[in-house]
Amino acid sequence: MTTITQLALPEVLLITPKRHGDARGWFSETWSRRSLADAGVDTEFVQDNQAFNARKGTVRGLHFQTAPHPQAKLVRVLRGAIYDVAVDVRPGSATFGQWVGAELTAERGEQLFVPRGFAHGYCTLTDDCELFYKVDGLYAPQTEGGVLWNDPDLAIDWPVDGDVVLSDKDKILPRLKDMPPAAF
Repeated sequence: MTTITQLALPEVLLITPKRHGDARGWFSETWSRRSLADAGVDTEFVQDNQAFNARKGTVRGLHFQTAPHPQAKLVRVLRGAIYDVAVDVRPGSATFGQWVGAELTAERGEQLFVPRGFAHGYCTLTDDCELFYKVDGLYAPQTEGGVLWNDPDLAIDWPVDGDVVLSDKDKILPRLKDMPPAAF
């Protein structure tokens, strides 16, 4: 049975599918529409994405897409480990600007459900880290948005030591307070 846990921001879910193992290895049902619906999530995924990160300390994010093409994500790690973060960026939300984070590993198989209206980012905890995630909206670059990964107002407790590997795009994202209101 899949374990679904609401985090401090209850729309963000930590999902841990049960693994059934024997001498051959293990089997796991990694996504079930019924399990998510039972947890109050009614979404239809339309695209699968995969990402590889060569170095520990790589930070990607914090990213989101706005209306008319917002995205919810279901993120899992295929190899290595990450610290996964979701930030509420919905204008008018009671939890606007609050964040939650969870460690996801290939070894344990945890997943994070990041709803629409939340910025998403992660930090790799190992070299050669590979992620797989489902999204419920197609990629639409004209609706991309983001928040600076180390915005001091968010004070995300990223588990990084020393140099952080960032894309040029992520280095210049705005702070949350400087971001124009977005519609989701």
